[in-house]
Amino acid sequence: MSTSSPRETAGTELTLDLESGALEEGLDLGPGASPWRLAWRRLRRNHTALFFGLVFLLIVVLCLLAPVYSHDIAHRSPDVGNITGTVKVGGKTKDIVSATGIPIGPTWDFSKFFLGADSNGRDTAVRLLYGGRNSLLIGAEATVLTMVIAVVLGLIAGYFRGMIDGVISRCMDILWAIPALLLGITLGTMIAVGGIGPIKGDHLWIPSIVIGVVYIPYVAKPIRGQVLQLRERDFIDAARQQGLSHTRIMFGEILPNLSSTIVVFIPLILANAILLEAGLSYLGVGVQAPAPSWGNMISQGLQFIPAAFSDVLSPGIMLVLAVLSMNLFGDGVRDALDPRSKIRIDH
Repeated sequence: MSTSSPRETAGTELTLDLESGALEEGLDLGPGASPWRLAWRRLRRNHTALFFGLVFLLIVVLCLLAPVYSHDIAHRSPDVGNITGTVKVGGKTKDIVSATGIPIGPTWDFSKFFLGADSNGRDTAVRLLYGGRNSLLIGAEATVLTMVIAVVLGLIAGYFRGMIDGVISRCMDILWAIPALLLGITLGTMIAVGGIGPIKGDHLWIPSIVIGVVYIPYVAKPIRGQVLQLRERDFIDAARQQGLSHTRIMFGEILPNLSSTIVVFIPLILANAILLEAGLSYLGVGVQAPAPSWGNMISQGLQFIPAAFSDVLSPGIMLVLAVLSMNLFGDGVRDALDPRSKIRIDH
């Protein structure tokens, strides 16, 4: 008589749950269709999610190519200004920054201030790409920090329950009760003044840590709820009877069953982290000048509206596209991993 391991039992149950949702729609999955293969089929049929996923990927690639554009095409540094300089546009010589302090507008020439200049005579297009690098990097670092800490805390709280769960849950409730932007401003100001050890107030790690901490309860609480349900399942009882340690059960048996939830949270937290970074930088507690980010570029450009509208419009459009595309792609991933998804699968 053969027996199945707890992990195999859990995988079988998850597969049956996903297959039952598709079979209710009259779909033939074929032999041995795994949950991840089924999710990929659903996502592949969601053209809207795939399109916006490609849009976000394009934004990432463009921002990664910022040094190439800066050094080989525009020939300008993102941090070096030229207030008294001039540039030829259409055969005419124009001041980069006029005598009244108004920067030049877009020239639509990739090598000569394509999107215009800012008040310090710096190329807006160059700073836009470098600002995107900083915004995306901070968003990615904050997302990793949030997911790692939130998953560990959610596992511990949901598995052990009792006093441990009470302490962790109350701490999460405190963070949860404060609006994300207000909490980010408070933490950002405190850390910017004192720093964290060798990390000074103007380091890019500061907004990453702040945003990472702010979104921990938004992930930890749902993870905890799922762990509370999973720990009562038969395969967890079987693991205990086999003598597996608590660590082995949490990370070897329960964590794999949280994989779909974790995958869904990653793009959604990333989009919110990028948006919160822009808000903090706009208010002066995120990325500090002269380092560019989409948020502080919008803040610096507001004083020249409407004379230099492109200084606000270009980073604003990039920010909206990045956040919107990642949110819609995240929604598509969530629908693909949902066993009751209504996205039709064609073979």
